[in-house]
Amino acid sequence: MPEPREPQTDVVDPGSGRAPDASDAGGGRDRPHSGHDAAPLVYGPVPSRRLGRSLGVDLVPFKTCTHDCVYCQLGPTTDRTTTRRPWVEPAHVLREIRSRLDTRPDVITLAGSGEPTLCTGLDLVIDGIKAMTTVPVFVITNGSLLGRPDVQRELAHADVVLPSLDAVDDVTYRAVNRPHEDLDFAAFVDGIADFRSSYGGQIWLEVMLLDGVTGTVSMVERLARHAARLAPDRIQLNTVVRPPAEQTARPVSPGRLADLAALFTPQAEVIAGAPQADHDQQATAAAVLALIARRPCTVTDVATGIGAHRNAALKTLTALVENGAAQRVDHDGDVFYAAADPTRPIEEES
Repeated sequence: MPEPREPQTDVVDPGSGRAPDASDAGGGRDRPHSGHDAAPLVYGPVPSRRLGRSLGVDLVPFKTCTHDCVYCQLGPTTDRTTTRRPWVEPAHVLREIRSRLDTRPDVITLAGSGEPTLCTGLDLVIDGIKAMTTVPVFVITNGSLLGRPDVQRELAHADVVLPSLDAVDDVTYRAVNRPHEDLDFAAFVDGIADFRSSYGGQIWLEVMLLDGVTGTVSMVERLARHAARLAPDRIQLNTVVRPPAEQTARPVSPGRLADLAALFTPQAEVIAGAPQADHDQQATAAAVLALIARRPCTVTDVATGIGAHRNAALKTLTALVENGAAQRVDHDGDVFYAAADPTRPIEEES
């Protein structure tokens, strides 16, 4: 992983089940949630295929997003919106992050179970992190709001921003990403390009390829032309590896990904596997649930993510399945575990 840029200026480190409408303006939905009545806002470190050990920060309610991507590992979007809200209290988020710094994350990632740029006050969170640690701050976003001046300003001090490019035109954008009706592909690409022109950090562009949709030479050549305009520091190819929202979202083979990577300039990298676990932590039910509530995980994913032995992780997962808190999901020959109800509050063990 390349060294992130030096921080700028003088700083030193779940959902309603429906799309919001005009009636949502004001009232309780505009009040920040503290995290005490929901899953913890900070989770992991999670084994990330591109970031190493990533301490995740969840800033919006479960599946609150501008897109409803067919490949999403968290399932269908329940609250598709383009309205930004103060979903969290920055001070509360920062307290949770501070309490988890002893887990030795490689990065702190604003991502979670929805689109993080839908949360206002990102600059307060980012600058607060930089006031307490030198661990770099990454923001994983679908990129749909990067053209907004307020979002650009709030992300200015992030070390790396990781937007996605999954389509070549409005037809594929609506087929793959299923965006909010206010969004269109031309504005989406223009927004990322505008962000690139003013942002001083690194941009790592993720390109998600789907078999039978975008995983062909002709489609990738078109994706590569769009990517070149965005001038990212890195281009990373990805495909479906966890159970997707729609079973029609199928993975591109590893060999095919390697061939298609050469069509990008700079040449894209195929995202590698996760690192090995440290095996020095306990696989508590709360820690495991906090992880699988954000994304389906294999036993190895869980062991690596919480730093526990694989056998301990399997024992806890089995118990969670037996008591109905988790479920097994078979996908392409692998067994994943997911929270039975990702929006259910997670009780810490005494």
